[in-house]
Amino acid sequence: MARRVFDFSSDEDDDKKIADKNPVTYKVFFQDVSLPTPREPIMVLSNPEGAFEHHISGHFMDPAKRTAFNSDDPNAKADILKIDARFVEFVKWLGANRISVRLSGKSVRGGFAIYKIREVESGISSQLSAQDGFLQYMISRLLSSHISEEDFETGSSEDDEVDDDNMKLTSLQSITDFLKCAGGTFPSNIRSWARRNLAVAASDEVSSEERRHAQRALSTMMNIQWKDSYFESIDPVEARRILDEELYGMEKVKQRIIETIIQINRTHKLPAYGILLIGPAGTGKSQIAYAIARILKLPWAALDMSAVHDPEQLTGSSRIYANAKPGSIMEAFSRAGQSNLVFIINELDKADSESTSGNPADALLTLLDNLGYTDNYMECMIPTTGVYPVATANDRSRISDPLLTRFAVIELPDYTHDEKKTIFLKYSLPRVLRRLGLSDKECVVTDEAADVVVDHYKNVSGVRDLEQAAEHMAAHALYLIETSKVASVQYDREAAIKLMDA
Repeated sequence: MARRVFDFSSDEDDDKKIADKNPVTYKVFFQDVSLPTPREPIMVLSNPEGAFEHHISGHFMDPAKRTAFNSDDPNAKADILKIDARFVEFVKWLGANRISVRLSGKSVRGGFAIYKIREVESGISSQLSAQDGFLQYMISRLLSSHISEEDFETGSSEDDEVDDDNMKLTSLQSITDFLKCAGGTFPSNIRSWARRNLAVAASDEVSSEERRHAQRALSTMMNIQWKDSYFESIDPVEARRILDEELYGMEKVKQRIIETIIQINRTHKLPAYGILLIGPAGTGKSQIAYAIARILKLPWAALDMSAVHDPEQLTGSSRIYANAKPGSIMEAFSRAGQSNLVFIINELDKADSESTSGNPADALLTLLDNLGYTDNYMECMIPTTGVYPVATANDRSRISDPLLTRFAVIELPDYTHDEKKTIFLKYSLPRVLRRLGLSDKECVVTDEAADVVVDHYKNVSGVRDLEQAAEHMAAHALYLIETSKVASVQYDREAAIKLMDA
């Protein structure tokens, strides 16, 4: 998203009028910068007589009284004139709990622009979460988030019915504080869900099992960065370079992949269809999936459908069971650490395994429709607009039509003899030599020897066996170097035949 630079030298008369009101003294602005500067600050304070120069220490006032900063200098108090909407609830929390901080800023026309907030040890705060780096974690999460004007208005109008005094455990205290500070940077349904679960986790009227499940669900949900669905454009040249790194040849496949995902450059949203890569085993489907995540600059999480035999493994189990837990899809969000990710679904052709409790393929459809996904354990609708699915499969005929219609299907052919030979000599063998600590002069493989290796696996699809052959050759060369004290080993046609037939 384009960065917005704000002119804080304007509207000085408006600032004075706002500052005269009590208790709110500030105007809110909206930006998406992740590294604040004096030109794009977190907030702007009034600067009476230019008293503030670089660092000031003190605490924010209780917002119920006035939105101001009390410096340690008893004669210096500054109203908040402007503040990034993402930090409104955070500053309220700092003020309500009298947490001492040091602000770094720069004097600008119209005020003192704050671009850094650091915690100061004071012993005043009773908030457990303020004692262990919570502030810096919270600030980094806020800076990497986004809030719209609509979200801000919705979040500001909600009543917080959770009583913080009942939160005794440190982890619950941290979750409570985090939720207060995050404000509208969380989707509204997740904020409401979190308040309900906080009440359960702190209640003495429910069983310890219910409290444990509520706390586990909260911990999972709060540690996910909930991002908006705006995506930056991709560089097609860089995308091609990344694909060339991971995949030799297959020019049409690479072109089709770039054509599918480049739609993001105009819409700034993920393509309507995920990518389904169908081809023989060992043709590089998984490597392509990882490359797509690199191109989109997103984290990835993988799910192997061959290990899923029950839809509950995907959708989670109900909290009524003692051993209940979130499903694999929710755990993928947790592993990625954010809501925008590439979800790699390996062996999609094994998803249709009808059991007495349902079909795992049906559970995937909800995720692929991008309408939101509900996990039985979390009991909350999870936004999925930032999830880009990339699936792999060997057999197209085993994939149901409803699943196929959710993907742009790209078929990968097997490699030719010459392509396999090039992959063996230029990719597999050098990679194995590096891994074993050998130089290319210590293990020399002729073109004729490479032909022997490729012919040996002519009835096997893909190139996985070529890597094993390279490992066999390199290990054999290392053995001869160590035992026979030779400087190098060369494999010609005869030597390769003897080794491969051994």
